Amino acid sequence: MAMLIIFKRVSLCCFDEACFSLLPLAQRENIDYNSHKYIQKQDKGVTCHMCYDDNARPPLPPSEAGAAHGEDIVLETADGNRFAAYAAHPGKPTGAQILIYPDVRGLHQFYKELALRFAEIGITAVAIDFFGRTAGISSRDDSFEFMPHVQQIKLETFFADVAAALAYLHSGEGAHRSTFTVGFCMGGTLSFISGTQDFGWAGVIGFYAGMTRDFGGRGTLLEQAHKIRYPVLGLFGGADQNIPASAVQRFDETLDEAGVEHEIVIYPGAPHSFFDRRAVEFADASADAWQRVLRFIAA
Repeated sequence: MAMLIIFKRVSLCCFDEACFSLLPLAQRENIDYNSHKYIQKQDKGVTCHMCYDDNARPPLPPSEAGAAHGEDIVLETADGNRFAAYAAHPGKPTGAQILIYPDVRGLHQFYKELALRFAEIGITAVAIDFFGRTAGISSRDDSFEFMPHVQQIKLETFFADVAAALAYLHSGEGAHRSTFTVGFCMGGTLSFISGTQDFGWAGVIGFYAGMTRDFGGRGTLLEQAHKIRYPVLGLFGGADQNIPASAVQRFDETLDEAGVEHEIVIYPGAPHSFFDRRAVEFADASADAWQRVLRFIAA
């Protein structure tokens, strides 16, 4: 376990219950609840918005890039749900593969590019969408009103989607490869929660995973953490006011108590969504995060 903690006041980002519960009542009144980007209405020092907009790009991994190709696909669950996904295949597979869970917006360009970055270094990757049951399979831009769909997510149907994606990854040569998950924001939460199920992961990874959302009455991440069955890598921003350090520490303690192999890293001064090529001031944190992810996969 590695834990680095420092605090600095920054703007809030990414919708989460914690985002609003941390605000004084006077400041909550200045948030535009009619926009699911939650843009600041007045200069009160608080801004809440989506994790990644359409201009965000994943940082480049430290390894030399090789050949890779990606394609939009549609997957189907055992109960007939069809949902969008993006598959990226390496020219020279290294023997590992990864399932990518996006943020609250569902599948968008950031995660397609991330899948390609993994494939360029030999890791087969599939990024999935969460909203096939409620929003269909069409592509969406950052004007998409995601919150009504987020509120309808149920773990049972999410796990069915995961099973379909896992079946795709395990087809052909993928049948015997080590398979990991990685998620961001809400996807980070779901990455860890999917670690409570018998999917056979080699490990579960989460960037800035929220601790407080209860999907369909099954409990929050903190309430389910003791059930995780696989090694955990958790990456958090020290200046992320969406996710209090006390919650991250409790997550770490729960994994300790449950005997779950884990590494928790908090990057000093880094905000929520720091893993973005545009955030040059956090390039060192992003580079370290990449290194830790790749070491975790290679272990």
